[in-house]
Amino acid sequence: MTPILQVDHLSKRFGGVGAVYQVSFELQPGETLGVIGPNGSGKTTLVNLITGFVKPSSGHVYYQGKDITMVEPYARVDMGIARSFQMVRPFYNLPAFKNLIIPLYSPRVSRRKGGKSGNRDEVAIHLLEEVGFERDSQVPYKSAGSLPHGYLKRLELARCLALEPQLLILDELFSGMSMSEVASVLPLIEKIKEQGTTLIMIEHRLRELFRIVKKVMVMNFGEKIAEGAPTEVIEMEQVKKAYLGSEV
Repeated sequence: MTPILQVDHLSKRFGGVGAVYQVSFELQPGETLGVIGPNGSGKTTLVNLITGFVKPSSGHVYYQGKDITMVEPYARVDMGIARSFQMVRPFYNLPAFKNLIIPLYSPRVSRRKGGKSGNRDEVAIHLLEEVGFERDSQVPYKSAGSLPHGYLKRLELARCLALEPQLLILDELFSGMSMSEVASVLPLIEKIKEQGTTLIMIEHRLRELFRIVKKVMVMNFGEKIAEGAPTEVIEMEQVKKAYLGSEV
């Protein structure tokens, strides 16, 4: 089976600073991967490289066997790659449900629906309900700028799901969420997995992450230092040192 994603010796330097160095891994369709590591270890830069927001200094990214290293972000979205952002960036002045109209009008969604998208407002409300918005309340109709952070994170997830991606990359989805908010989203993540969507999650909340993913990759100072099952990786000495430091 052709991997849905192959990252081959990917590197990125910003001036004299190496943010990502010679990172390689691959995912089969339907696999789940957690990417962890200390702050500043290069995790978000890696996501930016995979999704095209940053071009690599060297190395390649392959999606479904095609070299997409220099493909623009919008074209990667059209191919089936969607991502959330660590810092939420909604259209603050629009109602929450209207934030989903742009992805629902995308060429990808139009093709997948055979040009028949139905009532997009109704589809948007349904998507917000799936991620935890109360359907019969006024919350979906409030301006995005008036919503608490937890709702904005779930809105970010809904915008990704509107695109019906084959590869979904979530950059610290749980950051800033309460325990109850995370608990409400976990069943949806499980449903996304069951539907066969390939999933990459960057996350600092390891307990919740390890409930979702089957494989973990650990980064430190821009390099991949470990990869494997969560219970095995977290016990590796180099991983403990990356998180806890080493005695001098």
